Amino acid sequence: MIVIIDYDAGNIKSVEKALVKLGQQVCVTRDQEKILGADKVILPGVGAFGDAMEHLRQYGLVDVIRQTVSKGTPFLGICLGLQLLFERSDEAPGVEGLGILKGEILRIPAQDGLKIPHMGWNSLILCHDGRLFRGMKEEPCVYFVHSYYLKAEDEQIVKAVTEYGVRIHASVEKDNVFACQFHPEKSSDTGLHILKNFADLK
Repeated sequence: MIVIIDYDAGNIKSVEKALVKLGQQVCVTRDQEKILGADKVILPGVGAFGDAMEHLRQYGLVDVIRQTVSKGTPFLGICLGLQLLFERSDEAPGVEGLGILKGEILRIPAQDGLKIPHMGWNSLILCHDGRLFRGMKEEPCVYFVHSYYLKAEDEQIVKAVTEYGVRIHASVEKDNVFACQFHPEKSSDTGLHILKNFADLK
């Protein structure tokens, strides 16, 4: 069973639909016991960093997420879900993230001809043999919607990067924790391949 954490951060239905298409059993919940008992857990999300952290606290999910990760359950953050795994964000000064991974979320710098938010398809440069990208062609295209980007402290956890006026750490992996700034559930067959690789993790 794959659990998708519901914390009022949107984008849950499309993630659920993609997993069901792959034949996975899916449960959307914020029930702590169900999350802790899941085979795999996904933290999706669109919206604001500060509001999302507040919702996680309100629903008592901060410690549950940390427990889930510490017991070795495969865990995937998507878009805002990636950002929340890190320590801080320019979007919400003074608000602590989950701090499961080390790094910071920075605003994409304004440049002539560069639209913010970054919205659309970009190719990825794969690196460091990420398990989410196994069996994929080089430079796959995926769909992004974001105004802030990850700069991870440890480059070794970065498994894919893209360029959008700045070098963006687009996907990371450390032990049982995985995360994508892009939306695999909106990235056609490429995204389904990524989600299947996650679902197939042992």
